[in-house]
Amino acid sequence: MEQHAVEQHGKAEPTGLDVVVTTMASDSHTWNLVFLQLLLEELGHRVTNLGACVPDELLVAECRRIEPDLIVMSSVNGHGFHDGLRVIAALRACPELGRTPTVIGGKLGIAGSGTPARQQELMTAGFDGVFEEGGSVLDFHAFIGSLSAGPRAMPGAPKALAAGAGVSSAGSTALPAGSGVLL
Repeated sequence: MEQHAVEQHGKAEPTGLDVVVTTMASDSHTWNLVFLQLLLEELGHRVTNLGACVPDELLVAECRRIEPDLIVMSSVNGHGFHDGLRVIAALRACPELGRTPTVIGGKLGIAGSGTPARQQELMTAGFDGVFEEGGSVLDFHAFIGSLSAGPRAMPGAPKALAAGAGVSSAGSTALPAGSGVLL
């Protein structure tokens, strides 16, 4: 079989984001990650799917290696709130990842959709977006659209999606319960 080299003409740069999609150490679900990967790829982004049950240290190491424009953490088992608080602390403690836009979503608690206080706590801990089950994919899509390609390219981009939602001390806005997407 003959191979042909592909030659690039001009100076066009890829326009999509480099996105890491992952669960956390306690979550073995994968269909949510497949959905997110397909959604993000359909929107023109490049996705690295780390899969299920990703240990915190591996998540941080892979994000340091990849240098993504966005980290998307998804939970289906209902432990996302507690796992997310632990993981975001590790990501924000890493100088290379301290400003990387990071969102969490899905089923974050075992008692159903969250309260504004729970969402606010996640935002205060360092998440740039909280998207709980039962919400709209359009909110997540709007958030993605507010980001620019390039490592840590979020400065100046809106961190909020929902009008009237609570604002964290970092200026980020939490979504009201039920307005996020099942991540």
